[in-house]
Amino acid sequence: MTSTPDSARKRELLEAAYQYALGNGLADYSLRPLAAAIGTSPRVLLFLFGSKDGLTRALLARAREAELAALAAARPDRGSSDLAATARGVWAWLADPSHRSLLALWLEGYARSLVSEPGPWAQFAHETVTDWLALLAESQPASRRDTAAGRDERTLLLAVLRGSLLDVLATGDAARATRAVERHLRTLAG
Repeated sequence: MTSTPDSARKRELLEAAYQYALGNGLADYSLRPLAAAIGTSPRVLLFLFGSKDGLTRALLARAREAELAALAAARPDRGSSDLAATARGVWAWLADPSHRSLLALWLEGYARSLVSEPGPWAQFAHETVTDWLALLAESQPASRRDTAAGRDERTLLLAVLRGSLLDVLATGDAARATRAVERHLRTLAG
């Protein structure tokens, strides 16, 4: 079964389902409770999205869209080639408690894409790594961006940010994680 073309109703239900997913996650969700919570029926969701997998793919795409918009907005100056300043802006956004639901949903999608068979989760982790590395590359000087050292620098930075984020999501200790991130940022090439 294929999904229907985009419509106002489909967008409205996707947004409502996305808000539901932010609060409840996607692990083993069922269409019936989701549909009841957002004021529709499982049949309508299946008609609009083609299948539960189609809805899951749409929800993951919506979460990725929100994440990319937020990370781009967290950059201090789009034209800047100051990787540490970009990382500080991104980290401030990641460590902000008001973003926990989106980041928990992102983590769920990331983890599921690593262990699931091909399906709605496929490639989610790979795509987000690519997204984040591209964002960080934009903040490196052009002379460094395409070098092995530049790629290694942003790969390590991404690992520090992602690992620190996992730590904050698990413990809530943003102050400790922020100190560690700052320590790493002081090592970046200037």
